Amino acid sequence: MHELSIAMSIVEMAEEEAVARGNAQVHAVLLRLGLLSGIVKEALVSSYEMACAGTLLGGSRLLIEDIPVEIFCPVCRCSRQIASIQRLCCPECGALASEVVKGRELELVALELSE
Repeated sequence: MHELSIAMSIVEMAEEEAVARGNAQVHAVLLRLGLLSGIVKEALVSSYEMACAGTLLGGSRLLIEDIPVEIFCPVCRCSRQIASIQRLCCPECGALASEVVKGRELELVALELSE
């Protein structure tokens, strides 16, 4: 389960920021997670709780913003959000797309802290 190592990295980064701010209390961590990231959201949340045990992040919440998949259509020449990750086709013209513009993200966006 690679979600545990990802959760541990998230906790480590957030803890470094909390220490840099004088051992601030971390209340929440906000992530952006693309649907094609290869990460199981539920497993990440569960792993996050384990990774927080005994750290400055103990009791904090992991808030995840789901990022939909967006492709670049070579026919329409613009980015479009797709309805299903099973078909990387333009929803307007049906053309196959080989370029994924959004949907692979794993970004630590913000921390909710109190000093």
